[in-house]
Amino acid sequence: MSVPVLRTAAELRALPRGGRRAVVMTMGALHEGHAALIRAAREKAGPDGRVVVTVFVNPLQFGAGEDLDRYPRTLDADVAVAAEAGADAVFAPPVEEVYPGGEPEVRVTAGPMGERLEGASRPGHFDGVLTVVAKLLHLTAPDLAFFGQKDAQQLAVITRMVRDLNFPVEIVGVPTVREADGLALSSRNRYLSAEERTTALALSRALFAGRDAAARGDGPAGPGAILAAARAVLAEAEEADPPLSVDYLALVDPADFTEVPAEPGAHRGEAVLAVAARVGTTRLIDNVRLRLGGTEEAR
Repeated sequence: MSVPVLRTAAELRALPRGGRRAVVMTMGALHEGHAALIRAAREKAGPDGRVVVTVFVNPLQFGAGEDLDRYPRTLDADVAVAAEAGADAVFAPPVEEVYPGGEPEVRVTAGPMGERLEGASRPGHFDGVLTVVAKLLHLTAPDLAFFGQKDAQQLAVITRMVRDLNFPVEIVGVPTVREADGLALSSRNRYLSAEERTTALALSRALFAGRDAAARGDGPAGPGAILAAARAVLAEAEEADPPLSVDYLALVDPADFTEVPAEPGAHRGEAVLAVAARVGTTRLIDNVRLRLGGTEEAR
């Protein structure tokens, strides 16, 4: 099975629309996590709908010294994954098609939410993300857009942009896909050596420890206990060989990514326990959703 690979906005406009159109935006190097997004899009779009997968390595969201040049580019394999998962077309434009005048003078800003956690570590990152997402939403004109919950802050800022700027599209978050040992699937996992991958497992172990602390049988724990449980796992990995270098660990409100108050009971409902760390030269992020003052969400 094969699907057409579209390179220009004109080719995209000529694509038959059918029923509802769904888009899955990626930077390529597709893996099972992306396939899960495409399958979710296929199911919700229905048999008469169209699923478009975009493959575009967006230079605006990479900072100085980040991995833009070495980011994996595997279009032929990506098209095969997309087709197998149920896509109807792949939109893989060159940079000059997305940014015909070079880097855009006018960009979408993520505001205060984009300056927290990932935004603090990678200044300007979310402005680059929102600018390309806004352009791709205009180009693909979808009814539905699917994004992974592994990039939880990205999902939050995109959802907020769509709401605040009245984009006529429904944003759908899809749960994180993990390896059997708990490591969240990421295109950057391929950078890890075997030893580095073993160290990287501390990220998911720490998150699961925090989530378990939030739902112990003797009553819900406060934010302090949740963070302490996760930090204990990370601290051990910081002494490993090779070591883990933690960027941040935070328990945040999923609506705006502000840290939840430290006092037990001050925040009730859903929260996101998020972590970012570096193993060797590879930076990884992960998160889990949990409930404060409630029960544990199923793994």
